[in-house]
Amino acid sequence: MGAAKAAVQLGGRPLISYPLAAFADAGLDHVVVAKERSQLPTLSCPVLREPPAPSHPLCGVLAALRAAARPVLVVGCDMPFLTAPLLAWLAGLDGAVVAEVGGELQPLPARYEPRQAGELKTGLRDRRAMRDALASLRPRIVRESELERFGPPERSLFNVNDAADLAAAERMLRIR
Repeated sequence: MGAAKAAVQLGGRPLISYPLAAFADAGLDHVVVAKERSQLPTLSCPVLREPPAPSHPLCGVLAALRAAARPVLVVGCDMPFLTAPLLAWLAGLDGAVVAEVGGELQPLPARYEPRQAGELKTGLRDRRAMRDALASLRPRIVRESELERFGPPERSLFNVNDAADLAAAERMLRIR
């Protein structure tokens, strides 16, 4: 993306500000978990720093579970169209929860329980893909039909991975 993803501008705001605003609007506690060297814009919430190695998304999930010592809802900094009602609903579910869109498990957003940390550590040790680690938890799978009440799932769960996605997100912002 040519810059730190969290700080990339979308609609004149840092990309990370969108999911953080959705968490705040949902009344949910929120923290940012980032690698030690990750560049972040100025934030008004706590920031947890992960160790520099290994480099795996499960490190962030495990850091959040350690810090919270309660269930956590994990999202990406690159998910600008998450809504407060969707996050509140996901956070209120029990156990591990993951969405499925287009027939594929979506690693984010997902809900994790502290009791699942051991299985997640095993996934990290074995360098499992995030989807495989999630599947090992036997999560509740939230289907598109359930997600649709919060808006089109392909929009709600859209994430920005490259310049083309950023341009698409800019267009999507204008078509609210």
